[in-house]
Amino acid sequence: MAILLQRANDALNINPPSGNEELSVNGSDWLWAVTAIYIVSFIAFYATTFIARSGEKIFHYLFTIALLVGSISYFAIASDLAYVVIPVVNSKPVDNWNRQIFWAEYVNWVVSFPVVTIALGLLSGVSWATIIYNVALSWTWVISYLVGAFTTSNYKWGFYAFGTIAWALLAFSTLSGGTTAAKRVGVARDHTILAGWVNLLWLLYPIAWGLSDGGNKIGVTPAYIFWGILDVLLIPVVSFTFIILARRWDYGKLNLAFTRYGRVHQAGEFPEKTTTAPAQPVVGEQAA
Repeated sequence: MAILLQRANDALNINPPSGNEELSVNGSDWLWAVTAIYIVSFIAFYATTFIARSGEKIFHYLFTIALLVGSISYFAIASDLAYVVIPVVNSKPVDNWNRQIFWAEYVNWVVSFPVVTIALGLLSGVSWATIIYNVALSWTWVISYLVGAFTTSNYKWGFYAFGTIAWALLAFSTLSGGTTAAKRVGVARDHTILAGWVNLLWLLYPIAWGLSDGGNKIGVTPAYIFWGILDVLLIPVVSFTFIILARRWDYGKLNLAFTRYGRVHQAGEFPEKTTTAPAQPVVGEQAA
């Protein structure tokens, strides 16, 4: 018992932080808690794939990936790894002031944002072209912010502007086009709940970036308290909400019935299950 009570977070002793703006021990403690939430959610969510009906596991697969990548990313950040020290441009108390920038967070977003985008697209029934378009927008958003975070001049705000434009286009597509398509397949209510919650959280990401990696208005630890709350509400919470709501969805009507033929329009009707194969027309035979 004494050993358990004496346990402490030694991550910053083993992997010492760098930079004037750096992760604190309390910040690392919080990030370990976020890591634990992700890992427990991943295990629980993966377990649900064994009880889901065959052909109805697409959302399980998508969010299992997002939860696993999030677990790895937050493990790296809590351990004070996967970062680069970048000179600060704005809000620096003295010259030659620098800050820890954790690129592992952007790796998390470059996986989790497209996963959420694909899930919303599959639910709403929009075309594959729209889904690909939305995924590309989410990648443009994240990569623009990543490049901006690593830019050591005020040109970073140009990348911030481009990324924020991509976010605005993504929000419009998921809220407007997605809602219209969802009405046609009878899931408008559930899609509105999910898309509304996701876009409410996405609205806060540009604000958080501008205060942290962009403008250096808040330190590394407050920034990752902010990021951690947003990420937990976005991935673990949304993933379980999807599965709970999915119990009343008609996967055939949603065109989400996956078989060995792929994503089919009429689930359950296959040529090998018919008793009599249709007669093939004779070459050159005139129609009656």
